[in-house]
Amino acid sequence: MSAKATKAVWLVWVICLSLSLSFPLRAQVAGATLSGTITDSQGGAVPNAKVSVKNVATGITVETTANATGAYTLPNLNPGDYEASISADGFSTAVSKLTLTVGAKQEMNIALTVGQVVQTVEVTGAAPQVELQSSTISGNVSATTVRELPLNGRDWASLAQLEPSVVEARTHLDVTHVGGGGGRGFGDQLSVSGNRPTQNSYRLDGVLVNDYSNAGPGSVLGANLGVDAIQEFSVLTSNYSAEYGFTSGGVINAITRSGTNTFHGTAFDFIRNDKFDAANFFNNANSLGKNELRQNQFGAAAGWKILADKLFLFGDYEGVRKVAGLPVTSGQTISDAVRAGNVVNLATGATVHVASIDSNIQKFLALYPHPVAGAAGCVALGAGLLSAPGVSTGCNPNIGKFPFTGTQRATEDFLTARADYKISSKDSIFATYLRELHQPVDFQ
Repeated sequence: MSAKATKAVWLVWVICLSLSLSFPLRAQVAGATLSGTITDSQGGAVPNAKVSVKNVATGITVETTANATGAYTLPNLNPGDYEASISADGFSTAVSKLTLTVGAKQEMNIALTVGQVVQTVEVTGAAPQVELQSSTISGNVSATTVRELPLNGRDWASLAQLEPSVVEARTHLDVTHVGGGGGRGFGDQLSVSGNRPTQNSYRLDGVLVNDYSNAGPGSVLGANLGVDAIQEFSVLTSNYSAEYGFTSGGVINAITRSGTNTFHGTAFDFIRNDKFDAANFFNNANSLGKNELRQNQFGAAAGWKILADKLFLFGDYEGVRKVAGLPVTSGQTISDAVRAGNVVNLATGATVHVASIDSNIQKFLALYPHPVAGAAGCVALGAGLLSAPGVSTGCNPNIGKFPFTGTQRATEDFLTARADYKISSKDSIFATYLRELHQPVDFQ
């Protein structure tokens, strides 16, 4: 197949995938918005000035024309480093460099100087410390932070806790870990500005990704995988605009990485092993050995151009292989006294002796392990029986303690793919595909 034919196939694939994933259309708030006013050196408006911004990484250029009052707006710009060029008849061309973040509304006001169009004036200045375009209280987690900070489980959404007023919401149901609880899924549950975890909105490339209970999303192991596919994300804690909707809590707004004109890629393998751990206090107290742990997270990510300055492709794969020991310190079994035919009546405290246990029942008794000698603690009596006559210890003598360590085995594969195509200076499309494959979590 020729090079032109190959590029045509890629173009058709991107367009079809975009159309198939775009309906129904809803508000997209993943991109940044750049706006401002073009004036002359005296502060007067410069109408019909041409504003052009170029993404340094991809070479994609977006253009617009200021209105009669010199105002302009460029919406839905991908986060990244940009070079802006502003020109008008009778004025020198002004060039400015800036960085846009996900979902940001950034203001750039430029004052042009009288001169020849061929002359270029470079405008420099730091970004404002106070956001002037919006009253939204938010923070941004950069791409470097997402990929370089050590994360237990590599859950990118957990980095939202770096922002003020964001905390992990633990309850007596322990809804924050595998197994869920309270009717929620496996994802990390966050409280933003004191709101409930089900009041938050999680967005990826502008699409809502909350779980079935409207709480934090997560895989079967309770993590948002694909860290190397995340460009950056912002955490909006309050006063955000109505365009986000669907929430009264916080907004975690993330965007995936895209290909660029220059090839970029990473490969990784993160390993955790019980050889580097010590037995915890509760294991030692219950005569249990060190918990088994073999956790391996590996994968690769890469992005490049298909057509320079026009068509880009990015892909990321992450695999998880995990074997973890789960200590059960409150395990219960039949006491040795019961096996010998001595059963305590918990209501009276009297011991009933059975001379001979039926052979059929003995077969079932053999299925239960013997209590562990010296196991810490006891099995408490049920409600209403704590003061039973002859049973003053508050423990049930018919049941023995049997601490043990179970094993959790899990396999996950997570894939992220993104394609970007620039149609014209005012039109572009992109498609993102995510797929998680996992085997059922096995407890032994």
